[in-house]
Amino acid sequence: MSKKLILITFVVSLGGFLFGFDAGIISGVMNYAGPEFNLDEGGIPWGWVVSAPSFAAMIAMIFSGRLSDIVGRKKILVVVAFLYAISALFSAYATSYEMLYIARMIGGLAFGAALVLAPTYIAEISTAENRGKLVSIQQLNIVLGFFAAFLSNYYFNKYNTSGDSFFTDENVWRWMLGVELIPAVLYFIFLFFIPKSPRWLFTKNRNEEAKKVLVSVYGEVKATEEVNTILSSLEGTVIKAEEKVKLKDLFKPALRFVLIVGLVVGVLQQITGINAVYFYATSIFKQTGIGTDAAFASGVLLSSITVVFTLVAMYLIDRMGRRPLLLVGTAGIAISLLLCAYGFKQATYQLTSESITALKFEGANKLSIYADKVYDNDVDFKNDMKSVLGNQIYSKNDGAILEAATSINATLVLIGVLGFIAFFAFSLGPVMWVLLSELFPNKYRGFAIGVIAFVNSFISWVVQLIFPWELSNLGNALTFFIFGAIACIGFFVMLKILPETKGKSLEQIERELVTN
Repeated sequence: MSKKLILITFVVSLGGFLFGFDAGIISGVMNYAGPEFNLDEGGIPWGWVVSAPSFAAMIAMIFSGRLSDIVGRKKILVVVAFLYAISALFSAYATSYEMLYIARMIGGLAFGAALVLAPTYIAEISTAENRGKLVSIQQLNIVLGFFAAFLSNYYFNKYNTSGDSFFTDENVWRWMLGVELIPAVLYFIFLFFIPKSPRWLFTKNRNEEAKKVLVSVYGEVKATEEVNTILSSLEGTVIKAEEKVKLKDLFKPALRFVLIVGLVVGVLQQITGINAVYFYATSIFKQTGIGTDAAFASGVLLSSITVVFTLVAMYLIDRMGRRPLLLVGTAGIAISLLLCAYGFKQATYQLTSESITALKFEGANKLSIYADKVYDNDVDFKNDMKSVLGNQIYSKNDGAILEAATSINATLVLIGVLGFIAFFAFSLGPVMWVLLSELFPNKYRGFAIGVIAFVNSFISWVVQLIFPWELSNLGNALTFFIFGAIACIGFFVMLKILPETKGKSLEQIERELVTN
C-alpha cells in the first residue's frame, strides 16, 4: 500500500475527526451551557442543542451525494471544511440557546456531507485488497476526534474547577467549542493537495485525467489493471452531464437486495443508541454517582477504548470479513446494553442528613425534607430534587447530588458502557461505512450512500433528541433495556441477510449482488 494513498485517505477522512470532536465535545459543553441558558436536562430544548447537527446532517446527506456526482467529491469536501470552521466560531460566540443550535446546525451540514463523501471517495481510489482497511480510517478519525474532545473537555473542566481565574462556568464551554476551529482550518488547507476521485472522473468521461491519478497513486502496472477493471464495469453506463440518478431508481428490482441490506445496517448503527452514549457521556457517567470530575475522566477512558477497538477492526476487516465482525459486534452490543440496564435497575438513591450538610452549593439545605428517604428509581429521585431546588440549580449540581445519594454497582454499569463502545467500535462503527461504499454500483454509489446516510442521521437525531426525555421519564434502566432489545432483534435480522464482500472488487460485488 503506497504512502501517498494512506496520506490521501487520512486527509479526506479528517472530516470524520471533526465530526467525532464535535460529537464528543458537546457532552462536556452542556454541563455548563445547559444551566447558563436555563435548559432542563430532561427537556427537548436540551436535546435539541445536542442533536441539532444530526438534524442538519440529514439534509446534507440527501444532497451531498448527488451534488458530488455532478461537481465531484473534492469540491464538496472543501466546502465541508469551511462550514466546520464557521460552525466552531459561531458556537463559541453564541449569546443564546437559539444561536448555539443554529451554529451547530451549520456544523451538521458539514459532517453530514463528510460522512457520505469520505467513504465514497476512499472506496473509489482504493483497490479490493485494501479498501476495507482504508475506508475504516474514516471511522478511526471519528474515534480519534472523540478522544481529542473528551481529553480536551477533561482538561478544560479540570482547570475551571481548580480555581484558575481565567476559566469560569460562564466561559469555559466557549473555549471547549472554539478549539475546534484549529483542525477545521487545517482540514480546509490539506484538501487542496488531494486528487479528484478517479472513478468519478471515469464516469464523466475524463479518462486521461483519471488514469494520471491512478498512476500517481499506484504506479503504471497496478494502475493499468484498475483502469481496465473500471472501464469494463462502466461500459455502457457512463453518466452524462445531463443524466440524473433519481430516488425511484434505487427501488428497481435489481437494487432491492443491496438497498435492504444497506438500510438495515444503516438503521441499526444508530438505533442502538451509540450517539446517545457519546453525546451524553458525561451525563450518563454522572448517573452512576461517581461525581462530575470522575465523569469527565471516564469520558477519556471511553474514547480510548473506542480508538483501540477501531484499530482492531481495521486489522480484522480484510482478514475476517465484514459479516463476522458485524454479527459478533452486534451480539456484544446487545449483551452490554442489557448489562447496563440491569446495573441501573439495582440502584437505589438516598440522601442522609450528613450528606446534605456536606453539599457545598447554596440552597442545599432545602433538600433536608427528603433526608433518609429511599428511592428505588432515578426518575422519582430527580423529580423531587428539582421540585425543591429548581431546574437551574439542580442541573449545575446534579453530579454532586447523585454522587452523595446513589448506591449502585458503578463498575457493572461502566463495564456495560465500555463493552458497548468496544463492540460498536470494531463492528457497526467502521464496517457500516465500508459495506455501504461497496454494495452499490458506480453509477448509483454517491446518491445511494447519501439516501441511506440520511436515514442513518434521522435515526441518530431522534435518538439524541429524545434521550434526555427518556432518562427523565423512563429512567436509566428502561432506556438501556430498550436499546439492548433492539440490538438483539438487529442481530437476528443481519444473521439472515448479510452478504460477505471481503476481497472482492467493486465490480465483482456488483455482478454478484445486483441482479439484472
